Amino acid sequence: LLLLSIYIFIERCLIIASAMRDDKSLMKRVRDCVLEGDIDNARRICRKTETPAARLILKGISRIGRPMADVLMAVENTGNIEISRLSKGLSLLSTTAAGAPMLGFLGTVVGMMDAFFQMSAAGRAADITTLSGGISLALVTTVAGLIVGILALFAYNYLVARVGKVMTDLESKTMEFMDMLNEPAA
Repeated sequence: LLLLSIYIFIERCLIIASAMRDDKSLMKRVRDCVLEGDIDNARRICRKTETPAARLILKGISRIGRPMADVLMAVENTGNIEISRLSKGLSLLSTTAAGAPMLGFLGTVVGMMDAFFQMSAAGRAADITTLSGGISLALVTTVAGLIVGILALFAYNYLVARVGKVMTDLESKTMEFMDMLNEPAA
């Protein structure tokens, strides 16, 4: 579970970092093209940028000429799809954060049962070393489960916060795009 958590964390960090790349001039270039009526060039700019925000704007551009509610719905749906792509694997990380400590506790209970069975089998010859060996082994599973769970929880929360930041950026871009479409012609 630790290796799986590390893999998901690194892979999602790279994907989210790529999604957070912000081309500051994207909206200005798209606005200029749209206001000049050069929709094809606006599409080309969005395709070349390859970010969630650019794909969101591209979907909106493809709906220009339709009612504003249709444009907004298409853009919002694209935003939801982009957020879903960025969130891929996070549920597995969340499950690991909750499940690893439980597996550790299960190992502890099994280890304690084994220690008591060994003590019972030894009868009067049982001593503290018989019990302590089983208990120490049992507690290792608890510590391992807690370490994996804590790391997975921190990784999950960090990634959720990063996805939230991308979502806020996409909402901002959506509003900026819709405002652009509602601007009066010069």
